[in-house]
Amino acid sequence: MSLTNCRFYEEKYPEIDSFVMVNVKQIADMGAYVKLLEYDNIDGMILLSELSRRRIRSIQKLIRVGRNEVVVVLRVDKEKGYIDLSKRRVSPEDIVKCEERYNKSKMVHSIMRHVAEKTQVPIEELYESIAWPLNKKYGHSIDAFKLSITNPDVWNDVTFSSDAVAEELKSYIGKRLTPQPTKVRADVEVTCFGYEGIDAVKTALRTAEAKNTEDNQVKVKLVSPPLYVLTSTCLDKNIGITRLEEAIVDIRKNIEEAGGSLIVKMEPKAVTESDDAELQALMEKRERENAEISGDEDVSESDDENPDTI
Repeated sequence: MSLTNCRFYEEKYPEIDSFVMVNVKQIADMGAYVKLLEYDNIDGMILLSELSRRRIRSIQKLIRVGRNEVVVVLRVDKEKGYIDLSKRRVSPEDIVKCEERYNKSKMVHSIMRHVAEKTQVPIEELYESIAWPLNKKYGHSIDAFKLSITNPDVWNDVTFSSDAVAEELKSYIGKRLTPQPTKVRADVEVTCFGYEGIDAVKTALRTAEAKNTEDNQVKVKLVSPPLYVLTSTCLDKNIGITRLEEAIVDIRKNIEEAGGSLIVKMEPKAVTESDDAELQALMEKRERENAEISGDEDVSESDDENPDTI
């Protein structure tokens, strides 16, 4: 029994009509030889006739050595070890579902391999006692692992071979799977040349923060008029993006009612530390450029105390 190599699932072979992830190893006259990545790299073959629905002019354009492909299982000969596969019978929706499952399973395998190396327990034993039972109860063990971070009762369904295995697994899951906050940002230009002017801009920008909750807050920062940055930090990137999109709608509605306008310079998106560093550098540059300007009669005392926020 290998310390770190094992199939991802309890079944030794995939079922007919199931979708699997393979890696292309060799291209021959008959088709392509592949390894089934989720089944401990057992051999399979995609026949030439199963590569494409269209006439094949160049097999190299359809499939390449070293590339991962989603295929469907046509036949399984367990005695001889033959697995016939098809690429042409796979739809785009099948690819998405298979890739999602494969990525989940690959994450579980990474965790199992780490625990096996640390505790010197063969990885298949860990699968048998931990991952495969959790697959049955929770649909996929990665979902059980994530749930265990906030609900330790998940482990009531698991029989650990030793305290060392339990401690290493729980510790590593905490490090790998604890959600990390994501920062989402959008850049907008807000102007108003009407009667209310800068006060209308301030009022409009404050609408972005009007719907703030404890878990999801939008903050507005001035870079240099008329450029402002909206940010939101939350665990779910998509929720953060949606929240900024709603904030932009609110600001635009408010400023347009006052005779002004809003232009989106950067659509809401998740940003990295380097993006933040670039923004900070831009803000410092604008600050230096404006350093010789002494005050602004339109800025209130509260704004003087905290000039970079609205």
